Amino acid sequence: MRASSSATSAAVTRARSRDEYLYPPLVPYRTGRLALDRVHTMYWEECGNPRGVPVVFLHGGPGGGIAPDHRRYFDPSFYRIILYDQRGSGQSTPLGELADNTTNHLVADLERLRTHLGSERWLVFGGSWGSTLALAYAEAHRERVLGLVLRGVFLARSWEIRWFMVDMRNFFPEAWNAFASFLPEAERGDPLAHYYRRLTHPDPSVHMPAAHAWSRYESSCSTLLPDPDLVAHFDEDAAALAIARIEAHYFVNGLFLSGDALLEGVARLRDIPCSIIQGRYDVVCPIRSADDLHRAWPEAEYMVVPDAGHSAREPGIARELVAATDRFRARLG
Repeated sequence: MRASSSATSAAVTRARSRDEYLYPPLVPYRTGRLALDRVHTMYWEECGNPRGVPVVFLHGGPGGGIAPDHRRYFDPSFYRIILYDQRGSGQSTPLGELADNTTNHLVADLERLRTHLGSERWLVFGGSWGSTLALAYAEAHRERVLGLVLRGVFLARSWEIRWFMVDMRNFFPEAWNAFASFLPEAERGDPLAHYYRRLTHPDPSVHMPAAHAWSRYESSCSTLLPDPDLVAHFDEDAAALAIARIEAHYFVNGLFLSGDALLEGVARLRDIPCSIIQGRYDVVCPIRSADDLHRAWPEAEYMVVPDAGHSAREPGIARELVAATDRFRARLG
């Protein structure tokens, strides 16, 4: 797969709908639950072609969970499409559980799912936190990876955490002011610590308001243009709790990764085909990280969408994600 630079970015797409680019809605032909340990059980589903090339979808967050539209980035006549909810997310149980919930656990869960479903190798597709997990998995199990599609790159460095917690105010001051003002003034100098304390409190009257404040902040900053439907989805009780609590847990613990470990590990992956899709105006996961990744991995295909922010719901992002999986279809067919 030949590299391409941001100079060849796609055309403006704001006036179009993402439904023009996604494959039609489809339903799973098989679902299941996989016991991971005495606490956690994973929900998974398969759709598309049971005999097709396996592709696994890694959702964002951490804590974001899967949704029906996530099935639609892949040609269902070609791909065996595998989706699952990570620990504590979506339909996996228990919801919002933090015990034994680390990056290493999630990497091991992904390999366990691959074995459970009898897939020898698969294409790994991940956005936002999903891109982080995809890289961590590929670096641990490169022999199982046919290729990578990465969107909204997040490399789990300390400055990226600070950017989310504080520096997004430079672009979304209204959203950040609402996020910060949820806390008493004396606590606003360290919002992560004080949100984490509330989000892990056992009383719903304490943790749910904090979860809603966190999720509204993130969703309000995730698109180039306002998307009320995305904000409403993030504001549902279950989604808000899982996203906010698990993200805070991972942030407090440095994503359970050290420094530039992911970026340094890319050297072991450079012979694997990869497509990187990045919104030019992604404020949640700034383009600097995608650029750093591409500089470390110049063989990777790199597409910057000129009129998009962070969310895969944006038309330009959807278009390029589908185009990337279609190119892999041609490569793997």
